[in-house]
Amino acid sequence: MDQGVIASLLKHPLGAAVVILDRLGRPLAANPAAREHGLPETLSSYAASLEGLRARAFDDMVACTLPAEAAGRHDGWLSAVRDEDGAVLAYVFSIPELPGNNGSRWEVALESAGHGLWDWDIPSDRVFRSQRWHGLPGELKPLPAPSRRELLSRVHPDDQQQFRATIQAHLEGESESYSCQFRIRQDDGSWRWVLDRGRIVARNADGRPLRMIGTHTDIEQQKSLETRLREQQLLLRHAQCVAEMGSWSWERASGEFWWSPELHAALRVPEGALAAGRIWWRGLRRCARVQLLAAWRRMHHDGQPCTFELELGSDGDAGMHLRVWMQPLLDDGGNITSITGQAQNVSEQRQTDALIRWRTELLNRVSALGRIGGCEIEVTTRHMQWTEECYRIHGLRKEPVSLDQALALYTQDSRDSFEAALGRIGDGGLPEQLDLCFYRHSGQRVWVQVLIELDRRDGLPERFVVLFRDITREREANERIELLAHYDLLTGLPNRMLLREQANEAMIEARERGATLAMLFIDLDGFKSINDTFGHATGDMLLKAAASRLHQNLRNADLFGRFSGDEFIVILRDLAEPEDAGHVARKLIASLAEPLYRGDSTLKVGASVGIALLEEGRQDFESLLRAADAAMYAAKEAGRNTYQYYSQDALVRIQRKLEIEHALHGALDRDEFTLVYQPLVNTASGQAPAIEALLRWNRPGMGPCNPAEFIPIAEKCGEIVAIGDWVLGEACRQAAAWQQAGLEFDRIAVNVSAMQLRERGFAERVIEICGARGWSPQRLELELTESALIRDTEALRQCFETFEQHGVPLAVDDFGTGFSNLHYLNRFPVQRLKIDRSFVQGMLHDAGTAEVTQAIVHLGHALGMEVVAEGVETEQEDAMLRRQGCDEIQGYLYSRPLPPRELAQWLRQTHALPLPAGAATAPDPVDVVRV
Repeated sequence: MDQGVIASLLKHPLGAAVVILDRLGRPLAANPAAREHGLPETLSSYAASLEGLRARAFDDMVACTLPAEAAGRHDGWLSAVRDEDGAVLAYVFSIPELPGNNGSRWEVALESAGHGLWDWDIPSDRVFRSQRWHGLPGELKPLPAPSRRELLSRVHPDDQQQFRATIQAHLEGESESYSCQFRIRQDDGSWRWVLDRGRIVARNADGRPLRMIGTHTDIEQQKSLETRLREQQLLLRHAQCVAEMGSWSWERASGEFWWSPELHAALRVPEGALAAGRIWWRGLRRCARVQLLAAWRRMHHDGQPCTFELELGSDGDAGMHLRVWMQPLLDDGGNITSITGQAQNVSEQRQTDALIRWRTELLNRVSALGRIGGCEIEVTTRHMQWTEECYRIHGLRKEPVSLDQALALYTQDSRDSFEAALGRIGDGGLPEQLDLCFYRHSGQRVWVQVLIELDRRDGLPERFVVLFRDITREREANERIELLAHYDLLTGLPNRMLLREQANEAMIEARERGATLAMLFIDLDGFKSINDTFGHATGDMLLKAAASRLHQNLRNADLFGRFSGDEFIVILRDLAEPEDAGHVARKLIASLAEPLYRGDSTLKVGASVGIALLEEGRQDFESLLRAADAAMYAAKEAGRNTYQYYSQDALVRIQRKLEIEHALHGALDRDEFTLVYQPLVNTASGQAPAIEALLRWNRPGMGPCNPAEFIPIAEKCGEIVAIGDWVLGEACRQAAAWQQAGLEFDRIAVNVSAMQLRERGFAERVIEICGARGWSPQRLELELTESALIRDTEALRQCFETFEQHGVPLAVDDFGTGFSNLHYLNRFPVQRLKIDRSFVQGMLHDAGTAEVTQAIVHLGHALGMEVVAEGVETEQEDAMLRRQGCDEIQGYLYSRPLPPRELAQWLRQTHALPLPAGAATAPDPVDVVRV
């Protein structure tokens, strides 16, 4: 090189440092700036290390960094100087701008942007850093001997592995640049995030890295923002998952869709199942595709956001309901560049809405069926809202109604009760239930059950919640039940239950005041026969008429009620004298004297009245009733149509009847009944006698009971049916036994009660009994009373038809003492008439009675019947009856009722010898009355 050029260059006042090196890297010359910083010495000591850079500088200028004092560095450039032939003459090392108080302009620019510089001398592991490193928050002090190894000790343990791996990857050439985020410990022990970036800028001849230059940046604030952003995104994703909502977008340029993972989850499909193109439209129902396409076109036309709902799934399947939001993004020209949106699975909401609608409809139906309406009343304003059923209950049109207008329909008592309840509940009282009454505009009375309670909810004004339930039918039913429970429907009079309550109150009052009180027990005489003859309709008419007549003859203070059947009770209050009860009884009997008329028939009833006074020993209703009932029976025994005061004898008779009735229950099971037999002798010689079976009751320890006493009681209590069946069976059994023993007799006769005839299937049962006992029905005669034939019913005719078909003979017992009627004699298949013993016993002493017996014999023969006389005890009676033409004689003259063994003996003797007149023993009083 020209020495003059070199000298002139080195003396030029440049701000740069210049050192000229020979081909071996040794300094030849240096300008003042270079010498000031000791560059010649430094280059001389690093001459061997820089051999590789010199070789690279042969073709181009290369960067070269030298260490400086105070842990600094010199960044310069190394270039070759060639001759005309290209041979290297020397090398020039220059530093364009030496570091000063303000640093280089590049370092100042980087630090102004928040970046610090570092330069790593890899072989020596020395790191040169700018002042930015020392200016990091926390006043991180400079390292006394900075190196990468020492820096690694300040990196967070969780980040060290990544830090080493990233640097190593760049040093080994696996990455073009180095970049790593890590936390570094500050002097106060806290951690701070930094972004460290750099690249290798120098390598030796064999490619080993010699130098890396880079920057470090404080990213603590950025990391905090990223953390908060991740938390918010996580919260948003969680909220979307909970709401079954997801995001989506569409780019116009690519025409593709993006679907978020949350949207895949909301649609219950695997992630990635939704196509980026429009192929997913094919999975929509036709109606959904049309709806989506319309919304899509509308948004492209208007450029406005829109919301709509779709139903996914194929036709015929239960679909999924989606609510879709679309937000267009527009360019400067107003054209849509992309669309973002949300989609929410609202299937459960739609199902819930449908369920709510169904339940609401069901509740409305239940409210209508149950007649339950409701309303809300604000406490302060009294403003009221009604349900539809509430309008219907009150019979009003569906239009605004005030509380005062509604209450105007109610009765005054109901209004007062409702207002009082509102006041109590508004003051903190418990919910209340009321029964209120109102009248619709049509005049119809309606009862409602009202439940009132106070509703206090946050954010809402206090209000009364009132439920109305129409209980009109229940109330009317209760009134009907009350009527049925306490009043007689036929006569409208108090029944036994209400009369008992009223009588008890009257008796308490009478005892407290010392007043005279009497009970009258009234039984209608002759009512039963009229009811049996003309039917229940006539009987009911008669009862109402009799009740009305009796009631008209009583005072307002007196109590009057129907006790049962044809029995009535009167409670006379505040009598001046006990005898006044008899005066009232006579008036009541007289009120029934006037006959009643039914068509062409004249009906007349009387009354037997028993009177009992409220006295010592009779202080309650039951004892007074027993006394009055006993007195009534005494009146009947006294001849009927009269009255009797209570006496102790009457009570004894009643108690006797109750005792017998109680003893009858189970008497058949205890084998307390037996049969005795009395023959009926034929007046024609050579005819075999007939036999009548008579019932006897021997009570253990009490002796025999008169049939005239216990049979009416058995009929009244219903035991006669079972007893009668036993009598039929036992009589047939005994008759069959006699027949097998060779005893001759015509037939066996059994008395039958009217109650037995009214029993369904009685005739068939008689035939079955005969068959079971081996006795022919043609030889079983049934003796009936006249009262049993009075009631000409279809059932009775069918019964007699059955008897006639099987040849069962019938006889009318005690003829002439009851309701004699030639009609039933001609109507029913009767073969015999039996003259009552009362006529037989009186015909010798009374010519009229004898004429009656003669008339009965003629009547029977005229009707083709045989006539039997019962109760014959003398030869004179027997002779007269034979002269009158009587066909059969029965009585003690021939035989008293005998047990089976003795009757068998009697039959044998009668068959062997003619029966002498008067051979029978004296009559036994117990045997006088037959079943």
